[in-house]
Amino acid sequence: MQTHAAKRVEIIIEAPMESRLTEALEKTGVTGFTVLPVLGGSGRSGRWTREGQIGRAGMVSVICLIRPERLDALLEAAFAVVERHIGVVSVTDTHVLRAERF
Repeated sequence: MQTHAAKRVEIIIEAPMESRLTEALEKTGVTGFTVLPVLGGSGRSGRWTREGQIGRAGMVSVICLIRPERLDALLEAAFAVVERHIGVVSVTDTHVLRAERF
């Protein structure tokens, strides 16, 4: 089966910033993404957990699979949102089966 090169971008950001981030991604032409809750972790400030937090407090992970030529526009849009907030952006090489969906 033939696979096609793609980029997997994962953006972990404060949950209240989710809609601002996803709107910015859509403006760059991102046609799909997945949003997952982040239950806890550890970073520069030490360990943290979502347990006991009220409402939309905490973090979410926004995952996108895109064509490599669209990466720069996505990263610029993501950075415009993430730069003033807690967040991490990672990019990995991946392969997809149906390139026409990205």
